[in-house]
Amino acid sequence: MAFRINRLAASLALAGCVPLAHGAGFALIEQNASGLGNAYAGAAAVAEDASTIFFNPAGMTRLPDRQVVVAGHLIKPQAEFSGTVSPAVGGGQGGDAGGWALVPNGYFAFRLTPDVHLGVGLNSPFGLKTEYDPDWIGRYQAIKSELKTININPSIAYKVSDTLSLGAGLNIQWIEATLTNRIPILGQPLVTIKGDDYGWGYNLGALWQVTPATRVGLSYRSEVDYTLEGTSSTTAPVVGPLNGPVTADVTLPDSASLSLFHKLSPRWDLLADVSWTGWSDFDDLPIRGTIDKTTIENWDDNLRYSLGATWHMSEKWSLRGGVAYDEAPVSDLYRTPRIPDGARTWVAVGGQYRLSERSVLDFGYAHLFVNDPGLRSADNGTTLNGEYDSQVDILSAQLTLNF
Repeated sequence: MAFRINRLAASLALAGCVPLAHGAGFALIEQNASGLGNAYAGAAAVAEDASTIFFNPAGMTRLPDRQVVVAGHLIKPQAEFSGTVSPAVGGGQGGDAGGWALVPNGYFAFRLTPDVHLGVGLNSPFGLKTEYDPDWIGRYQAIKSELKTININPSIAYKVSDTLSLGAGLNIQWIEATLTNRIPILGQPLVTIKGDDYGWGYNLGALWQVTPATRVGLSYRSEVDYTLEGTSSTTAPVVGPLNGPVTADVTLPDSASLSLFHKLSPRWDLLADVSWTGWSDFDDLPIRGTIDKTTIENWDDNLRYSLGATWHMSEKWSLRGGVAYDEAPVSDLYRTPRIPDGARTWVAVGGQYRLSERSVLDFGYAHLFVNDPGLRSADNGTTLNGEYDSQVDILSAQLTLNF
């Protein structure tokens, strides 16, 4: 699903404020540009550059002595609601809740000993933003919904043997969330709830060279628990009791991936992937304090399937292609206008140009066909009925330096 986005500011850290359009739900799979052209097929087995710190830290054992990766993603999502609200209130359909975004990430890996590699990643594993017109018919349920994360991911990899490598990482995360909507009283004041917190988790990985031509990667990222603390505020003095402290408990889900990389010939690679995300952790959104309210989410665990191929056209050029399918983690009955997520089908192309022995440029483009998500959402005395017209375009580039 797609969302309007503010430009990501990076100053020694990355803040994720991104569309709900990439990994299912509000998980973000765009952690490099080198994998986009393959629709991120085989991401835990490719181990092509230092971005493997995110996808499978064990893959660092395949890298040169020192490597830096810097990537950026231009994203144009679209999410337009069409429907009705009861009881009837004035207003439009909300406009396009999507917009342009620039999302960066970066990685550094180096060889400590012949068998031990260390690295660190800087990225945003989760993020979303939807923002509707302030006078739309669903304004009592949602106007702005924004979640940002920053993740610092120090990692280690150990080469157990010529065929097996193991890896692990620590994920130190910060989260900030903002929710706004109007309330159905005189003047329709705007209520804003904002809070943040820190949390931590871990990721594990294994890479097995089954044959000289075939690798299998297995990776796992743990869930992260938060208790966000912040404030509720309103634009109307008459509802002053709504101004004060609030807390909200949120669990960001764990995930696991099984990936395959197979070299069909010196010029052709085949990649495949199955990934699972434990979205059933996101069963409700409780807010306590000055505002005491629980939104039932009732999400389900979901799977992502992908298949890709790479053609090494020459010593300098490689071309990529891939397809993928993300299951929707939420049904029409529990979908809300804050997170109107739907199943997506990816079609991706990309390539790589080797600038020199020490520098490589990767690029990719993907179009996401989003199944029209239906909506039957009741909140704040109103019921929204309708569906979304959604799609996403992603353009990514990456520079890799070896030194």
